[in-house]
Amino acid sequence: MDTQEQFEQIMKECRELFAKKLHDYGAAWRIMRPSSVTDQIFIKANRIRSLETKGVSLVGEGIRPEFIGIVNYSIVGLIQLDLGYAAEEDLTAEKALEQYDRQAARALALMLKKNHDYDEAWRGMRVSSYTDLILMKLYRTKQIEDLAGNTLVSEGVDANYMDMMNYAVFGLIKLTFGD
Repeated sequence: MDTQEQFEQIMKECRELFAKKLHDYGAAWRIMRPSSVTDQIFIKANRIRSLETKGVSLVGEGIRPEFIGIVNYSIVGLIQLDLGYAAEEDLTAEKALEQYDRQAARALALMLKKNHDYDEAWRGMRVSSYTDLILMKLYRTKQIEDLAGNTLVSEGVDANYMDMMNYAVFGLIKLTFGD
């Protein structure tokens, strides 16, 4: 399997869980402001780092579900940036999945461009490095949010969500398929 096929397989798994949660909860996440989405991703990345450091989970869930959560919340964040947050749930499951697919396609296109330019350097990295990079991107995102987007030279929140999503997918690829 090449990188694109692995990426697509991981995204299919993430989408399936997203669709199941849409069934159970609807699009309740539509009320979340982007900063709250950022904090949700922070919780997941911080838990991954804690599990990597401690080597044991008392809750019984491992690193893999948290990376999936980062992928899905990153997509939620991108949707919220595009549509704005809502006062109430305002998307059908069908519309939410259309939005999901659009953002996943954008992430794939970006990954393919970067993968070409960086010559798959991510394959030589450790999974723990993806965790640290995601956490760094989260701190950057929080700073951009605190500045209300008024940056001097930095990419926006959307670029950081895309990068976090792609790092999480790389982690899932390595956890699923190995090196």
